[in-house]
Order: sequence, then C-alpha cells, then structure tokens
Amino acid sequence: MKELLQLQNVCVEIKDHIMFENVNITVQQKDIIGVIGKNGAGKSTLLRVLNKDFLPTKGHVKFLQNDLKTIMVEQETESHSFEEITPKEVTLLEKWHVPTHEFSKLSGGEKLKARLAKGLAQDTDLLLLDEPTNHLDEQSLKILINQIKSHKGTVILVSHDRYFLDAVATKIWSIENKMLICHKGNYSSYMKFREQKRLTQQREYEKQQKMVERIEGQMNELTSWSKKAHAQSTKKEFPKEYYRVKAKRMDAQVKSKQKRLEKELEKIKVEPLDSEYKVTFSMKANNKVGKRFLEVKNLMKSYDGRTLFKDTNFTIQHGDKVSISGPNGSGKTTLLKVILGQETAEGDIWISPSAKIGYLTQEVFDLPLEQTPEQLFYKETFEERGKVQNLMKHLGFLASQWSEPIMNMSMGERVKCKLMKYILEDKDVLILDEPTNHLDLASREQLEDTLAQYNGTLLVVSHDRYFLEKITTTKLVIMNNRIHKQLNEVASHKDNKEERRLQLDTERQEVLGKLSFMTPDNKEYAELDLRFKELSKQIRELS
Repeated sequence: MKELLQLQNVCVEIKDHIMFENVNITVQQKDIIGVIGKNGAGKSTLLRVLNKDFLPTKGHVKFLQNDLKTIMVEQETESHSFEEITPKEVTLLEKWHVPTHEFSKLSGGEKLKARLAKGLAQDTDLLLLDEPTNHLDEQSLKILINQIKSHKGTVILVSHDRYFLDAVATKIWSIENKMLICHKGNYSSYMKFREQKRLTQQREYEKQQKMVERIEGQMNELTSWSKKAHAQSTKKEFPKEYYRVKAKRMDAQVKSKQKRLEKELEKIKVEPLDSEYKVTFSMKANNKVGKRFLEVKNLMKSYDGRTLFKDTNFTIQHGDKVSISGPNGSGKTTLLKVILGQETAEGDIWISPSAKIGYLTQEVFDLPLEQTPEQLFYKETFEERGKVQNLMKHLGFLASQWSEPIMNMSMGERVKCKLMKYILEDKDVLILDEPTNHLDLASREQLEDTLAQYNGTLLVVSHDRYFLEKITTTKLVIMNNRIHKQLNEVASHKDNKEERRLQLDTERQEVLGKLSFMTPDNKEYAELDLRFKELSKQIRELS
C-alpha cells in the first residue's frame, strides 16, 4: 500500500501537559484507522495536527503527496451551511432524511448527518471524522458504516463506539500513557492483544522482581558477613589481618553482585503495569416526594407544519426509569422540552411541583466556556472546594484543569462538567438527553452503574440500546407520530412472572379453602390435594 503521510517524532504539549510524545507512525492508502483513548487524552488534537490546524510541539508530519486533499468533520459545531450542496451530498441527505432548512432547528442527529454528508460527499485522500456516531439512530449508523467502507480515500476516525469500531476499523491507534500504540485489526482484536501484552508484562515483571529479591538477599547476606568481619578485625582476641582481608573480599563480592543486578536489570528492564484508567462517582435522590411525577393528556406537537406526535397520554410515577427512543428527528428532545415547559404544545401536562429536576442537554456549547471549574462550582469553604476537586479527580480530570477555562476541555470533559452539577446536588428527577455522547468507555460504564443504582426518577434519551436496557425499565417509543409506552423485555418478563405467581397463589388459596371443609374420605379431597401440591410446586419454581 502507498504511504500518504508520516508522523516523525511528534510530541504535543498543551499548558505544560504532554498529551502524547515520540509518535513515529505511517498512514497508508485505504487505511480505516480508529483512534481510541480516554477523555482528554488528545484524540481530537491528533486529528487537528493531521488537518494542519494545530502544530506539534516537537517533530513534524511529513505529507508524501503535495496535493493531498484532507477534510475534517468535527464533533460539534454551532453552525453549518446548506449552500452549494453537491448532487452526491443531496443523495446522502435524502437517504438520511435530513431536511435542509435552518440548521439550528434540526435535531442533534440531523445536525451531525448534515455535516457528515458534506464530508463523505467529497473526493478526499484523507477523511478525518471526530465522534461520527454520536446522536445517530440504528438505521443511520448502518448507512454511515457502508459509506465509510466504500469511501475511496483513507479514513481516520475518533470513536468510543465499540460496535462501530469493530465494523469499520482496519487499524487501531490507542493513546495511552502519553504514547500512541498502533495495532493492525479492529477494536476487539486490539483489546485481546492489549490484554495479552499486559499479562505478559505482569509475568515478566514478577519474574524480574523474584530475581531482584534473590540477588538482594545474597547481597544482604554478604553485607552482614562483611560487617561482622570488619567488627572482628578491630578486636584484640581475633587475628586482625585475616578478618580485614575477609571483610574486603566480602565488600568486593557485594559490589560484584550489585553490578550484576544492574546489568541484568538494564538488559531485561520491565516496568510495573500502569493501573487501568477508572472513573468513580455516585448520585442519590431526595426520597421525600409524592407518588406521581408526571401526567400527560392528549398531547400534540407540530413543528413547521409537521406533526411530531399526537393523541399522547401517559403517566410517570416517582422512581420510574423511562427511556425515550425513536428515529433521528422524531421529536425526542422536543418532548423533553415540552415536559419542562421550554416549548409549547397542545394538551395538558401536570408535573409534580415538589420535584427537584436536573436536565442534562445534549449540547456542549451551553456551558460558560470562558469560566474555569473553580468559578463554575464556586464554593466558599476549603472543605467544599476539596469535595469538588476530589470529584474532578475521580472523573479523570487533571489537577491543573481546576483553574483552566472550560473551552480548553475536550467534549467528553465538558459533558463530565455538566454531570458534576447533578452529582453534587441531590435531584429527585434526572432528565438526560444523550448522556453518553462524547464519554469514554470507562466513564460510560460508570454512568451505567450509577444510574442503575440511582433511587430517583429517570427520563433518558439515548440510541445506546445496551445502556438503556441496563438502566431503564419502561420505554416511551416515538413512532409514526405516536408515543407508545411499553415495558422493557426484562421488566415485562418480570411483571408477567409476578402476575402469574399471583394468579397461582389466588387459585391455591381457593383450593385450600375448599380442602378445609373436607375430610380425606371425601371423593374430591384427593383430587384437590393433588392440585394444591401442583400449585405449590409451580409457585416455588416462579420464586
């Protein structure tokens, strides 16, 4: 394969923090490279370096074609133009059902697809995509995968989506511990390779430590003998010269062992394993609330002459965990805004006046970007500031980011900043719009675990089915201008099981009531007694 470019000894340092260094790697024609790493590792910065938007601190990028055409589709932008649309772009927009009216009025998924269509429609040698799967519904994701696979040029993309990386990537670049590791294969292949490499490193390190322990034990023994010989050489009752020579010989042996150990370590130096990146946080709710949280009656919402949903009726109780799903542009975010009173609609909405609600939007530009976390989470006491700084540490932030503007943060770190607000405050209800967008895998998994244990009410919009199945029990599905309420399969099975158990228990009580008026001599007694035993067995099996 023909080489397109080379990264030669590239190092990127921002605000005295090294993102990555000593990067020496090549990019070849038709590569589809997935870039992975934790939030803030420098993935987007790496794309900007390749797009010539950011100069590396050291080293350089050598482009092997003078006329190399590069296009980059960023994670998020506040504006986009539909002027001068090419025929190929029109085809993609139609395939993705993206209306070409005012960009600001599009849904999050439609905005992303509009920008992806412009990038994918161009004949580029190098296409750079930053988090291209955020906001996308399942059908849109399938179209994106096909587009990338059929793209004639080289593609380098940043993503935290495991399924997507497995489907498209031919190589993985992983930014870990300020290094860039290159692996030929997809995400799952890389993770197997990484795990095997870590196991091998751990074994070699343990082997090395045993050798160090053995040689240091020998050195300690010789040192002890040497000290004893030196001590004896000063006493009158012992022949001094003999013990002086013996002590020197022992000293020489200790030095010899020391040099041998240093040479061995130099030859097979194995570093201890770096601890795996982890994110930890928790959320809790104030339980002093009523039974109902929300009641919706005859709700209808139209947008620019198009009906999003109508004849909508549903109730949500406090403690319910509800997912809102549907295709891009179906009105999921609009429904949240209507519930919160940020948009008007026909029909009636009652919301508990005592509920303390936290609303996480899918936007990343609605934070005060010029402020620092110190200003955003201003606390008067040292103890309160320490609590916030400790939370930031557990979320994977650097200590220096406490006093740096939010605009310098990655998109994932901005989402974490927004989550911090609800971690620090006890909210009864969390309304979350695409909360996993931009989050690295460790943060996503921790959010899953935290929300699964959250004791308040949840309304969550997401296209991540695994995430929704883990944290919610009820669905609001927007389809064909209607909103249908249904139980998740697991919850539905659980409820059906409980209903069946109650039916069997009711029948068993009736049988027991009849048996209590009979004696074993009664001709129906044996039949009822057998039925009682059968019912008891079935109830035990359902327990």
